[in-house]
Amino acid sequence: MPLFKYKAVTAEGRVTEGTLEAADQKTALAKLQEQGQLPIRVVSSEDKGFFGSELTLPWKRKRVRRADLLVFTQELATLTGAGLPLDRSLTILSGLTENEYLRAIVKELLREIKGGKSLSDSMETYPHVFPKLYVSMVKAGEAGGALDVILLRLIEYLEEAEELRNYFTSSMIYPLILGGVSSAAIILMVTFVIPKFADIFENAGAPVPLPMRIMLGASGMIVGYWWAILLFIIGSVVLIKRYLASEQGRHQLDSALLRLPLIGTLMTQLEVSRFSRTLGTLLKSAVPMLQSINIVREVVGNTVVAGALEDVIAGVKKGDGLAKPLHETKVFPDFSIHLLEVGEETGKLDEMLIRVAEAYDRNVRNSVKRLVALFEPLIILFMGLVIGLMVVSMLYSIFSINNVPL
Repeated sequence: MPLFKYKAVTAEGRVTEGTLEAADQKTALAKLQEQGQLPIRVVSSEDKGFFGSELTLPWKRKRVRRADLLVFTQELATLTGAGLPLDRSLTILSGLTENEYLRAIVKELLREIKGGKSLSDSMETYPHVFPKLYVSMVKAGEAGGALDVILLRLIEYLEEAEELRNYFTSSMIYPLILGGVSSAAIILMVTFVIPKFADIFENAGAPVPLPMRIMLGASGMIVGYWWAILLFIIGSVVLIKRYLASEQGRHQLDSALLRLPLIGTLMTQLEVSRFSRTLGTLLKSAVPMLQSINIVREVVGNTVVAGALEDVIAGVKKGDGLAKPLHETKVFPDFSIHLLEVGEETGKLDEMLIRVAEAYDRNVRNSVKRLVALFEPLIILFMGLVIGLMVVSMLYSIFSINNVPL
C-alpha cells in the first residue's frame, strides 16, 4: 500500500506532519479527517522533484510561481473554509509555505492584518505576486463576507489557466527538441566535417566543385567570424525586444499575429478564452461590470484586443450591455457573441462567460494539436532537405576526385 506525506491542523490549531498508508489520496484524506485533523496537504511519498528532491535554482528563489500561488490559495481556502480566523490561517501558512519568498510575504501579510489592514489591501502591496484579478476577487469576498467561497473560485480559475498553459508548453517540447537537434547537426557538419574536405582536395590537387566551394565559403565565414555573427544576433535580439517593448511595436506585432492564417485563429481563441474566464469569474464574485472589464483589459495579452475593450467599456457605460459593444469591435468571433447575448437575455451572463471560456479552451487545444501536427513534418522536411543537400554535395565532391587523372 502506498505511503502519503501529509500536513494537517489539529482541533487545537497545531500543525502536524507525517506519513500514513492508504490506497489513494482520497482515502488518506478520509483517514486524517477521522482522526480529527484538518488536511492541508496530502501527496504521495513517491512524488519527488528532479533527482529525487526539489531543486530551487538560484535565479528563481526570489520569485513566486503560479503553482506556488495556487497551492497557497488552496491551503488558505481549506483553513478559512474550516472556520479558522484569517490571522490564525495565515499564521499556519507562514510555517507551511515551501517557497521562501512567498513565506516571507505571508508573514508580512499577517503583520499588516494584525495592524488593522484588510487582506486585499495587504496583497495589493505585492502586485508581482498577487495580480489585480486576485486582489479584486479577495476584496469582493471580504465585502460580501464570503472569502472562503471566493477563494474556491480563484482556485478553479488558477487551475484552469495553469492546465491550459501546461498543455501548450508540453505540446511544443517535441518540435523544439527536433529543431534544436537538427540545427546542432547542421552546425556540426558546417564547422567540423566540411572543412576536412578542403584538405582532401588540396592533397589530391583536384579542383573544388561549385557546391563544395559554396559550403566551404559558408563554413569559413562561420568558423572565422562566429563572434561577429554572435554579436549581430545578440544586437538584433536586443533591438527587436526594445522595439516590441514600445507601444507601437507591440501593437504592430499583435496585429500581425492576429492576421496570420493558423496562428491568428489560435491567438484569437486564446484571448477569447482568457477574456471570458476572467470576466466570468469576476462577475460571479460580485465585482462590478465596469471594474471587471478594466481588470480584464490588463489581463488580456494582445494589445489589439485590449484596445477594443476600451470601446466595450464606453458601450457598457451607455447601457448597451456587453454583447453589442463586443460585436462592434469586430475582434470577437460571432459564436462567442451569440452565447453572450443568450447569457444577457437569461440573466446568467457570468455562467455563460465560463461556458464560452470552456468551449474556446477546447478549441485552443485542437488548434495547438493541428499546429504541432503541421510543424513537425515541416521541420523534418526542411532539415532533411538542408542536410540532404549537404550530404549530396559532399558525395558529388568525393566522386569528382576519382575523375582526376593520375
